[in-house]
Amino acid sequence: MTVTIVTGASTGIGKSIANYILSSSSTSKVFLTARTEKPLADFVQEFGSARVGYFVGDISEKQTPSAIVSKTIEKFGAIDAIVANAGMLEPVESVQQVKIDNWKKLFDVNYFSVVDLVSQALPYLKQTNGSIILVSSGASTKSYYGWTAYGGSKAAINHFAICVASEVPEVRIVSVAPGVVDTSMQTSIREVYGKNMTPQSLQRFIDLKANNQLLDPHFVGKIYGNLALKGVSEELNGKYVRYNDKLLKSYTE
Repeated sequence: MTVTIVTGASTGIGKSIANYILSSSSTSKVFLTARTEKPLADFVQEFGSARVGYFVGDISEKQTPSAIVSKTIEKFGAIDAIVANAGMLEPVESVQQVKIDNWKKLFDVNYFSVVDLVSQALPYLKQTNGSIILVSSGASTKSYYGWTAYGGSKAAINHFAICVASEVPEVRIVSVAPGVVDTSMQTSIREVYGKNMTPQSLQRFIDLKANNQLLDPHFVGKIYGNLALKGVSEELNGKYVRYNDKLLKSYTE
């Protein structure tokens, strides 16, 4: 039996992760969190309340990470893995037009909420020699015009993985970039955020969609789900890797 917390579980990659974990192991249990209740309640209806718990709330609000951890322990008695998937792309803007409050909000969601959740859960993860899986991005290592806040937050969680691996030997942690996945974020890039990107930067994402080259969220959901179910290997501990890294091969099978 494994108990996995999945954040941002109502849509896209998070929803695919939760579905994979529940569908591939009859003994697996998940505690889900998102801002929208219906998709989480649908998991309960499909898989049963004995296997699914959830908390509805904004992951960046001060009380949310502690509530997630306490309610997971109250319901299931243990935490074996966390998949920190919740995130946001906005603001997409040039560094010449920074609105610092928008950047702070993004970092609250993409970085500080992850740090808080992991910190709150560490005593329980240490008991199970558990795993922490962080959803990163290729933008953490290269520039996309207007994505400085987003890329910076993902670079920060990559470094967080290094530090947790060094300081907490009882757990294992990895930061994984999922590639360019066919989710609502991609729709928003093409239809909303593209106006603040260069035409060349935007065209890349338009072409990926037009040429059917976006990754299926179920494919990447399987990778993150298997990392939770099988546990992060010693070879991956503390590392940042992309979804197609050879070290992840056994998690795609």
